[in-house]
Amino acid sequence: MSLVMKFGGSSVATAQRLTQVVDLVVAARPRRPAVVLSAMGKSTDALFAAGEAARNGDVGTATQRIDGVFGVAAQALGELLAAPAAAQASLDVMRTDLLTLLRGVSLLRELTPRTRDAIVAHGERIATAVFTAALRERDVPVVLIDATDWLRTDAVHGGATPLRATIATLAAAAVTPALEAGTVVVTQGYLGGTADGATTTLGRGGSDWSAALLGEALRADEVQIWTDVEGVLSADPRIVPEPRPIPVLSPAEAAELAAFGAKVLHPATIQPAVDAGIPVTVRHTLRPQGAFTTIDPRATRSARGTVAALACRGPVTVLTMTSTRMLAQSGYLARLFAAFGELGVCVDLVATAEVSVTCTVEPDAPLEKLAKALAGHAHIEVATDRAIVAAVGDGLVRAPQMLARAASALHPIVPEVTCFGGNDRNLSFVVKQSEVAAAMQRLHAAFFPAEAGTAAVGNAREVG
Repeated sequence: MSLVMKFGGSSVATAQRLTQVVDLVVAARPRRPAVVLSAMGKSTDALFAAGEAARNGDVGTATQRIDGVFGVAAQALGELLAAPAAAQASLDVMRTDLLTLLRGVSLLRELTPRTRDAIVAHGERIATAVFTAALRERDVPVVLIDATDWLRTDAVHGGATPLRATIATLAAAAVTPALEAGTVVVTQGYLGGTADGATTTLGRGGSDWSAALLGEALRADEVQIWTDVEGVLSADPRIVPEPRPIPVLSPAEAAELAAFGAKVLHPATIQPAVDAGIPVTVRHTLRPQGAFTTIDPRATRSARGTVAALACRGPVTVLTMTSTRMLAQSGYLARLFAAFGELGVCVDLVATAEVSVTCTVEPDAPLEKLAKALAGHAHIEVATDRAIVAAVGDGLVRAPQMLARAASALHPIVPEVTCFGGNDRNLSFVVKQSEVAAAMQRLHAAFFPAEAGTAAVGNAREVG
């Protein structure tokens, strides 16, 4: 039995927050927790800024930036520990090493990706040093294991690729024995290391990825992502008043929601846990007894045909390409979309008819170049300031009545494009950007009616 608990920057930003995290870890000790931490608060941004200042020769500004980071950590130590001197000494060593790096960058006026990783990695290392000291203050047996000892990556700095087979071997040697001895393991998210010992980073969202990788390597029972929201909601609360927490999502549903703009864990970051069949839960650090969402590889909602959540993304641009030459002409669409590929234009939704094709692209797509490239193939009409509103739920394609229900709910809004059945779980509409709020609210009222709130949530709880 083991548990991976990942805490984001807001969860470890202050002494008060750290105390709450300590309480959560202490309560989880029977499950043998391994704890993965992000940097405290906005430390990572400050360290990036320090590196840039040093590259510009401004050591003074760089020093101010890192002093702010270490100042937050020192304040936390002072509030958490009765005698913080020993822990503070370890932070002082880190500060000296970091200053040496920044002065070297300033002298050379060069900031390589490898050096940037070495600078930014201090954020997570500071956080884990402070947190480990806080656990020891509570007499919790704990060991701090640097991520470079188990999270092996390639040498692409700033966006390294984890080597999952090697990670499993290294974690078994470095992490498993401590957990089996009843010791809490603390390690950094976001960081990794190459075979020759260089520190790498995984890119934004890397701490979630670290937790999933560790969960896979340990064959954990659960990966918990602790943040500042009570799981995933049925819609964006900035648009829809009082959205519902979603108890359970399948990985495919979570990926679909993320693709359409919902604030969900990026599917790539939790894929190792999904591959290993490990549930990932999204929880609120300040409300540990509150609602949460489980992204469960074992979820079997595919036959239900219910809406799990709504998402929207915009603005997007709608292109309609019309030509009678596409009628009964094999290869026409391939030639048409070859122009998109050559210009690096990503297509989201696509709808086809006898002599026309409509698709959505990002608002910064090079429309003039695209129009020129397509001039010999089709007439193009462009509609800007549009948005995609999507209803997501496994098995929707098996419930065609949902299309009629959604269309009725949207009235009098008339979607310009409707896509249903492109996959098993997505019903999407393109509307004007100015109609997004009304469309989301109408659909939410239809699929999550107040009088049937219990049933709506209950559908999402179906787990095999």
